[in-house]
Amino acid sequence: MKADTKENGRLYDMEKTIDVAHTKIVYTLRRSKRAKRIRLSVASGGVVTLTAPYTVCDSFLETFIASKSSWVLDQVRYFIQFPVRRPIRNRRKHFLEHKENACTLVVERLTHFNQFYGLSWNRIAIRNQRSRWGSCSRNKNLNFNYRIVLLPPHLADYIIVHELCHLQEMNHAPAFWRLVANTIPNHRELRRELRRDGSSLL
Repeated sequence: MKADTKENGRLYDMEKTIDVAHTKIVYTLRRSKRAKRIRLSVASGGVVTLTAPYTVCDSFLETFIASKSSWVLDQVRYFIQFPVRRPIRNRRKHFLEHKENACTLVVERLTHFNQFYGLSWNRIAIRNQRSRWGSCSRNKNLNFNYRIVLLPPHLADYIIVHELCHLQEMNHAPAFWRLVANTIPNHRELRRELRRDGSSLL
C-alpha cells in the first residue's frame, strides 16, 4: 500500500489491491476535496482508479469496489488485450459477444431506477449503433447501444436514466433535466464526460 500526498484539492492517492476470481488487481484510491460522488474508472492499460470524497470511509469504498469487481476485471482484461484501441474488424462478432451482458445490465439498472420513476415501456432492444448510446421512441421502445456494457458504471447509469426519463418527457426541456436530476444530480458533469471519453468506443 502506497500513499502520495497531493495539493490543489486532491488529498492523496493510495495504491490498494482487490482479489477478483483469483486475480489480484491494483487500483488507486484517490481522495479529493472536489469529488462529490464516488467514481470508478478503468483506463487504457487497465489502470483502475476509485475517486471519492474525503468524507467516505474506507470500509464503504472497499464494499463498493467489491460489488463492481466483475465489471472491473472485465474492463482490465479488455484493456490489456487491446492496449491501443484499433478498428473492430468483425463488428457483428463483437456485438454478439457483448449483447447478452449489455441486455442484463440495462434491464437490471432500468428496474433499479424505475423503482423511483414508476414509468412503463413497451420494448427494450440492444443495438449495434455507431453514433448514439440510446434512444426512446414515441411508441415507448427503449434502444441501447451494446457498448454501454464497456462504459464505467456511472456513465452507463446516466444513459439509462436519460432514456428512461424520455418516456415522460420526449424533449430536452428544463422539465426533462429536472426529472433526470432526481436520480442523477451530477448529470451535466457526466454528459461532458461521456462526450469526452465515450466517443472512443463508438
